[in-house]
Amino acid sequence: MPKEPSAPFDKAKVVAENRRARFDYFIEDRFEAGISLQGTEVKALRIGEGSIAESYATVDGEEVFLINASIPQYKSGSWMNHDPRRKRRLLLRRREINKLTGAIHRQGLTLIPLSIYFNANGKAKVELGLARGKKVHDKRETIKERDWKRDQARIMRARG
Repeated sequence: MPKEPSAPFDKAKVVAENRRARFDYFIEDRFEAGISLQGTEVKALRIGEGSIAESYATVDGEEVFLINASIPQYKSGSWMNHDPRRKRRLLLRRREINKLTGAIHRQGLTLIPLSIYFNANGKAKVELGLARGKKVHDKRETIKERDWKRDQARIMRARG
């Protein structure tokens, strides 16, 4: 029996979304994490720049890091600009980090970012997914299901 989906997070403004992640992985659990950013990174995110398409998260000791996320340099920034692909620390509670560590080591799951967004309070957040990789036949099944849903919608529109 599938697990009940968790309540959606308060996403006021979505900056970057990893749509490919839902195709490549089964998302088993989701977490909301704060992200430690420098000043020009926040400004670049506020104007809607950023990509998490090739990024992933790792647990290193007692901290979680976002690796390979691209936040381009802020155009009006001076010598204080940031490195676009630097390693960024994610802010989680100790209990959540312990749960993630156990799932990654024992069950062989992967930690991937699903989206970067600003919540209603204006804080930058990352939605992390604890995921299991899909095999080729699972991906084919996903494509079939998506095509069938598209055909269903087309038939329903035609009937009026």
